[in-house]
Amino acid sequence: MTMRIIAFGDIHMNLGGLATVPGIDTADLLIITGDLTNFGGRCEAAKIIAAVRAVNPNLLALAGNLDRPEVNDYLAAEGLSLHGHGVVRQHVGIFGAGGSNRTPFATPNEFSEPELAAILQQGFDRVVSAEHHILVSHAPPAGTSTDRLTDGTQVGSKSVRSFIEQHQPALCLTGHIHEAMGEDNIGRTRIFNPGMIAAGGWVEVTVTAESLNAQLNAMA
Repeated sequence: MTMRIIAFGDIHMNLGGLATVPGIDTADLLIITGDLTNFGGRCEAAKIIAAVRAVNPNLLALAGNLDRPEVNDYLAAEGLSLHGHGVVRQHVGIFGAGGSNRTPFATPNEFSEPELAAILQQGFDRVVSAEHHILVSHAPPAGTSTDRLTDGTQVGSKSVRSFIEQHQPALCLTGHIHEAMGEDNIGRTRIFNPGMIAAGGWVEVTVTAESLNAQLNAMA
């Protein structure tokens, strides 16, 4: 049986042309990779979640670093959160870590590298027995093309990178650094940053009994 997943993030209260993503209303699962709001809380996040559910109610999500910590609690209460949590869909374990590693801007939802490592492990422990694993991390792994600012500075999480190096999930779906839309690899793990959904990027994941494949897409 085929499972089709569409992942996107960095919404910042602007869903852009989400409804025009091909097949989004019939996807088996949508994954939001973080930053639903701009420094917003529960009320602002609830508006975004309601709008996405109107397109497709099959949804999992993370808060990003620009979401206030209460958004983590809201998503958990709604049964949507992947932050330190994991779910198994068919034979795929999906888990994650929201927020980000420390930034110079003291955004609302940041964690130390040891905290991120613990959150990742907590989520992974819930799905470790699954055949395939998808890591959803708002913060990209350090030292990849998905964590590079316009000036070339790389600002991703060392803990996310270390986790990938150790456990080699099939995919890492990330975001946070808008200008770093693209893909990369760490060992066998494919890493995708679709950038801001309002700028037209998303990732489509197709899972069959034999394979797990992913493709970065952009709206025309």
